[in-house]
Amino acid sequence: MQLRPSRVFEILAAFLTAYLFFSLSEPAELRNTRYDPPPDPALTALRLPIQDDTLAEPAEKSEPSPEPVEPVVIEHGPHNGKTVALTFDACSTEDPSRYDERITSILIRSGTPATFFLGGKWMLELPEQTKELAANPLFEIGNHTFLHPHLTRISDERVREELTSTQKIIDSLTGRRATLFRPPFGEYNAGVVRIAASLGLRTVQFDLASGDPDPAISKERLVDYVSSMARSGSIIVMHINRKGWHTAEALPEILARLRRRGFVFMTVSDLLSHSLESDQGNRN
Repeated sequence: MQLRPSRVFEILAAFLTAYLFFSLSEPAELRNTRYDPPPDPALTALRLPIQDDTLAEPAEKSEPSPEPVEPVVIEHGPHNGKTVALTFDACSTEDPSRYDERITSILIRSGTPATFFLGGKWMLELPEQTKELAANPLFEIGNHTFLHPHLTRISDERVREELTSTQKIIDSLTGRRATLFRPPFGEYNAGVVRIAASLGLRTVQFDLASGDPDPAISKERLVDYVSSMARSGSIIVMHINRKGWHTAEALPEILARLRRRGFVFMTVSDLLSHSLESDQGNRN
């Protein structure tokens, strides 16, 4: 017996309806909270040795596992000294990675230390720029995940893969091991912080968001806000992947105003070391 095309369509539609019914028949609370997308092909590929002329040859001997650190979230440095840390995120997106070299030039010319949290995809697409940032003694490099996901919505395995893949890229390109990590979108939970700490990464947030990704914020407003809101120990976040619309234009005046207020710029690691020294001094 030959089925009419319309009858075939009806049968397929019935099967599809039944499949959707049974697949969505789990409790509502599970449907609302479960979000575990399949691994990204890019992350899967990075489980293998990276074959790229821009990357260093993999070491023949296995590297020692990183020493775990305390699972805490750092939002600022000590409030008892006139020190601040400038940080710049290079977020990985679906679009080709971009780099605002004007920001780096301003920092170098003014002798201003800074910390850069770089995405793994961003580094793979801009390896020479990554090497230049890491080679400059003014700067330090931190981990900003590989594909910039919402970490609180994915599995622990995927979180670990995001961080370890980016660690491998940093090590391959720069010969250094990152010790700092910034979660994308400023989103984290206890599990994310714990996984990062197990990999030797301290989770670094901020207490002053510049707002530079907002195209409605003008250069003048960016200057006024950052230079007036900074406090002793502030960790300031901006962007270097041209996500900041007026960052490079505003940066010289921000640096000048903060220096006139008596602030000294440090990397995040130096800011934290300064915090430890201050605590020891207070105890003594």
